Amino acid sequence: MKKVVLLVALACVGAFAADGADIYKKCAVCHGTKAEKKYLNKVPALVDADPAQRLADMKAYKAGALNDGKGKIGMGAIMKGQMATLSDADMAAVNDYISTLK
Repeated sequence: MKKVVLLVALACVGAFAADGADIYKKCAVCHGTKAEKKYLNKVPALVDADPAQRLADMKAYKAGALNDGKGKIGMGAIMKGQMATLSDADMAAVNDYISTLK
């Protein structure tokens, strides 16, 4: 019985796991479908960024902490809004998805 409960619990966790590709769709408008766009010719392509730094930046944008809330090119408020609804698991899933685009 315990094994059945454990298997059901694991199946539920998998069913609710964040889908980085699906979440990334709203990012693609500015960053490109393959994370290849250099936004405003100032932000390096996300696909070329170090994955650990990219994830740290997402978390910092959400917290409003990147460059005192200004972000890397003055887009901190916009990025904070974009990150507001994402959980840490969502951000990790998006980050992992971007890493597959190379």
